[in-house]
Amino acid sequence: MVSGASDPRNPSLSVMALVPFFLITFGLSWGILALFIFLPQPMTTIFGALTGQHPLFFLAVYAPAIAAFILVTRKGGLAGLKRFLARFLLWRTSFGWYGFLLVGIPLVFYAGAAVQGRPLTGALSFDSPGALSTAILLMAVKGPVEEFGWRGLALPLLQRKLAPLWAALILGVIWGLWHLPAFLLSGTPQGDWSFAPFFLGAVAISVIVTPMFNASAGSILLPAVFHFQLINPVWPEAQPYDTVFLLAVAVLVVWVHRKEMLCRDAAVTEVIPDARGAEALRSLG
Repeated sequence: MVSGASDPRNPSLSVMALVPFFLITFGLSWGILALFIFLPQPMTTIFGALTGQHPLFFLAVYAPAIAAFILVTRKGGLAGLKRFLARFLLWRTSFGWYGFLLVGIPLVFYAGAAVQGRPLTGALSFDSPGALSTAILLMAVKGPVEEFGWRGLALPLLQRKLAPLWAALILGVIWGLWHLPAFLLSGTPQGDWSFAPFFLGAVAISVIVTPMFNASAGSILLPAVFHFQLINPVWPEAQPYDTVFLLAVAVLVVWVHRKEMLCRDAAVTEVIPDARGAEALRSLG
């Protein structure tokens, strides 16, 4: 998983795969949302009003994963896709990262809500346990799926040329901009948010998740769990102060992991593990 000599018997995506990845990701997502922005009446007439639960919105959200699956399958076939998906089974990392996932992220939201003077009752705002369970399920199968593309494919390829910190910053900027059209549509979850704090938060999140990704041998699961925790409806609404705390956490993470963040030696750079690497993944998982 870490950079090394390539084996011609095992397919490996090149850095140039980032070009079709971003083209597919932005083309699919922005194409769908642009139709609702510029042709709202005919699109609403044909497909219904766009909401966060609309199938076309899910398709737009899934674009990074779809792009990754297409490129991985084209390069490595079904066997390569299977080895790529095996990275979703990686779960081993330090207790510190698990502490951050399970305790640190909730603290960010509760602290942000407290500073803003909002009620600390995210889960209690739902009418019933069934409504809360449905909201949790929808969040679990929506945003976290993006990570098959962003951290599954884009981050390792960027880290072939850049130190993790710079790869994280560049990917965070791209990731944040990718969400922009959703802020122009009233029916989407982002419709009532301010873009600037969200954008800064996306960059901060990208920085935070990068050392976690590298420390877990390229796990896709842990970034997906991180992503879910950030949109978990159990936590209280804390915008925009959650962004302030996330930026502070990002600075702290860079300082603590400054050696790993500024050096490519321990950076995960492979998208499709070779046969030997896939065997190692099974033992890690």
